[in-house]
This record gives sequence, C-alpha cells and structure tokens, in this order.
Amino acid sequence: MDKIDELLTRRVDTVYPTKEALEKVLRSGKKLRMYQGFDPSGIQLHIGHLTGLLKLKQFQDLGHHVIFLVGDGTGQAGDPSGKTRTRDKYLSRDELRQNAKDYLMQASKIVSFDGDNPAEILYNSDWLNELKLVDILNIADHFTLQQLEERDMFIERKKLGEEINFREFMYPLLQGYDSAAMKVDLELGGSDQMFNMLAGRKLVKEIQNREKFVMTTPLLTDASGKKIGKTEGNVIALTAPPPQFYGMILSLSDDVIGKAFEYITEIPMEEVMEISQKLAQGENPMTLKKKLAWTLTAMLNSYEEADEAQMQFENIVQKGSLPEDIPVFEISSGSILLTDLLVNSKLTNSKSEAKRLIEQGGVEVNEKKITDTQSIIKPVRNMIVKAGKRKFIKLGTK
Repeated sequence: MDKIDELLTRRVDTVYPTKEALEKVLRSGKKLRMYQGFDPSGIQLHIGHLTGLLKLKQFQDLGHHVIFLVGDGTGQAGDPSGKTRTRDKYLSRDELRQNAKDYLMQASKIVSFDGDNPAEILYNSDWLNELKLVDILNIADHFTLQQLEERDMFIERKKLGEEINFREFMYPLLQGYDSAAMKVDLELGGSDQMFNMLAGRKLVKEIQNREKFVMTTPLLTDASGKKIGKTEGNVIALTAPPPQFYGMILSLSDDVIGKAFEYITEIPMEEVMEISQKLAQGENPMTLKKKLAWTLTAMLNSYEEADEAQMQFENIVQKGSLPEDIPVFEISSGSILLTDLLVNSKLTNSKSEAKRLIEQGGVEVNEKKITDTQSIIKPVRNMIVKAGKRKFIKLGTK
C-alpha cells in the first residue's frame, strides 16, 4: 500500500463524488487546499478528534495545504448534528473564541503549524459575521425546505414531537459557505458531518462552478454505537496529564481497542490487522489495551512520560502500591461527611458521583473500604483517601 492508497482508505468512511475521482487528482500531482472545521463548544480537543487530526497530518505530509478552521461563526448557530433536541443555550462569538484559545497548542501535538508546509489556522466568524442580509438570502436560495428537512435527526425529532429551531436549519448553509469563502478543494470531517459537508459541495458547484471533494471519517464508538467524545460526557482530553490519560485509555471498553489502533494511532496497518486477529483469537484485551494506552501517551507526550505512566499504573493499580507524589488537601480539623470531602477535594465532580462511588466500594480511607454514604470522617494529618483506582489525596490539617 503506497501513501496515496493509505490516504484514501485508512480512517476513511466515504469520499464524494468517488474515491476513484479523488485518487486521479491526487496521482496527478496536484496539491489540494483542504480543511477540517472544529466546533469550539468546549475548551478541549479529545481523542475523538484524533481521527481527523491524523488525517490532516497525512495530507500535510504529502504536501497539501491544510487549514485548521475554528468554527466560532458556525458555532453561534449551534450544530444540530447528533442532537435529539434543540440546544438550551447558544454561545456568543466571544465565548467560542475564548473556548478555542488553546486549540492551536492542543492540535499541534499532531498537526504542524510551522516548518516547510505549515497548517493555516482560520476562524470562520471572520467572514460569516460580515455577511449582509442579501448575502444570506443568496446562500439560502440554493436550498429548499425539503432538502434541509431530510436530516436524520430532524426526521427523528418530528417523530418524537420535539421542536426544530430554525436557527439550526441555518447551520449547514453557514458551514457550506465556508468552503466557498476559503476556496477549498476538499473538506474533511466525521461521518456525522456528511450533510453539512455536502451542503458545501453544493454551494461550491453552484456558486463557483467547480468540484469540491468531501471525505468523511468514521467515528470512534463502542459496540453500542456510543461516541467516544465530549457529546457523551466521556471526554479524554489530549492534554490530560500522562498518568491520568493512560488510565483513562485503559478504562475504555474492550470493543474499542481494534478501531482505536486503526483510527487514532499511526501504527502500521499490518500491525493493526495482527492486533485485530489477536483480539478475535481471544488474547487478553488488557495486554493490548496497555499497548494502546502507551502508544497514545507517547504520541501526545513522550516515550519517557509514557513509560512513567505505565509504571505508575502497574505499581498503583496492579500491585496496590501508593504513588509517591500524592497531592495534599488542606482541611480544617473537625468532622466532615465523606461525600463532602470527596467533592471539596475534587476526587469526585458531584455528591451523586461520590455516593455512587462509595456504594460501589470504590472509596478507601487509610486503606479501609467505606460503603456507607453517611460516613463522617474526622481528618487526621497524612490520612490517605482513595477514590476509584487511581485518585488519591493526603490530608493536611489546618
């Protein structure tokens, strides 16, 4: 498999109009101007974004002009993709820009923004916020109500009796206009963005009378179809500390392993196929999951940090040793509900999570398991509190 073959197959779901048409252009030697948009509704890029980022890197390594587009304009409309109901809140341009302030740093773990062929970073509010009424009307003139109603999530909402905000109808038109504004040859995005990307293909063809390719990438999901990403509340941030990141990868379900090696690592496909075969033959998933965790931690950080993260996991979780650098949580002397202690020290995010963890036997105080959610703790200096398998604090009394 040569590099163009791999570009057209690995991490690829569908190509419009066809893979054959795109291959012909790629083998002609033409360098494409292409982009992927990133919706800054959150502050973190996560492992679900790695599929697209590694795809951008493939194009960049082959000399194509890559644009990393921050959707602070489209984000104001609110992408309805995958949403079964209308959003409760829409973010402003300033809020979206603030969310995206560290995107460049996070994306640079994979994509190069300097060197001989640097990726370009653009913000689509720079042109979308400048559109006048007549411009928006002219864009809308290329679409019918029936075409926009065809979106699967809108069909599902109508079945459920859920509202469809007209603001959401505008989203594919605005994303579609990005392709015309940037004069791109190709747009890359997850398979859930297909409708939006094809809107851009339609606009480029009808406004600029030229071809625009669309390449969709598969979503990283578990066997039930649950997406691994911020939408489902299971975000694994690219910038998470290496030991925490390593542990979160190990917490992924076993059915994600094979797809994760293919979609979000750069391990050669021959080795990925061997891993898939081992899984099918019943090899211990934890062995392969540790390889995945180490590979991703090293890719996003360094070999040394990946080794350290793996060693910490083996010592703390598998051997039951305490970590050497347990953070100290200062607390006033006196009694405190264990649930309050877990929340105040940020070992859990909420009281409900704290109660659930206690009931499941996941909380220990000085190596003694606590299962009563009404337990009251009298803090003592150097008392060790453990939540889950990898979270610890040492108490320091004021």
